[in-house]
Amino acid sequence: MRISVQFVLRRLQLASGLVMLTYLFLHLVNHALGIVSLDLAGRGLVLALRLWRSTPGTIALYGAASVHFVLALRTIYGRRHWALPPAEWIRLWAGLSLPLLLIRHAVTTRLAASLYGFEPNYERVIVVLLSSGTQGLQLALLAPGWIHGCLGLWFRLRHHAWARRMRLALLTLFVLLPLLSAAGFIHMMRVVEGKSRVLPPVDAALVVHQAALNGVRHDLVTLYLALIASTLILGQLRNALARRRLRRYSANGYLLARGPSREQDGQE
Repeated sequence: MRISVQFVLRRLQLASGLVMLTYLFLHLVNHALGIVSLDLAGRGLVLALRLWRSTPGTIALYGAASVHFVLALRTIYGRRHWALPPAEWIRLWAGLSLPLLLIRHAVTTRLAASLYGFEPNYERVIVVLLSSGTQGLQLALLAPGWIHGCLGLWFRLRHHAWARRMRLALLTLFVLLPLLSAAGFIHMMRVVEGKSRVLPPVDAALVVHQAALNGVRHDLVTLYLALIASTLILGQLRNALARRRLRRYSANGYLLARGPSREQDGQE
């Protein structure tokens, strides 16, 4: 049996999307554990770090992110029109805004840990956020990815009868989990703030290298935006050239369909 390229690409998109949706799901669950206690959320974070920082976890997560991004660029380049339904526009916005937020998260946690030995825990992360006034950004960090992933998964599942029967349960999970996650994170912030009237100092290792980390983050964001913009422009140029060729071929076909001119008929 011959397998088409489109079939393989769709399967790659689905598989990579499921890996990242699993990452987001576990992240949201971990935040939600903060409703119970800061300590329980901390233990959950340790387990999550062991999973995603292991060799298989790292390959799976960053491989999935790379594949999904390349396929997204391919879709943007190949799109013939942008007359999309509202749900697709929301999914597109969420998908394109997610990397902007995740770049910040990855640089200040994973890269800081790899280069400078900064090991994140909830108390340290919350202190950094409160000190910089970006705690609201942290609450919104995972929302675009969660929306994008859930909509993409639903677009895949909605053709199945069992998925339509479970629509209410899936919608409840889609809405409730981010709310529980936000509630858990807010509770942890209050716990950290309540430990002392004065916030503990930000980790010294992070302060020393903050300028370098900010530079890396700025470069990654610039590269990401440049890739999106150039892909969109190239796709529009390709579409314009295709329409021009179509008009030329249509005109040639019309002339051929008319047959010989009257002057030629008279000469004959």
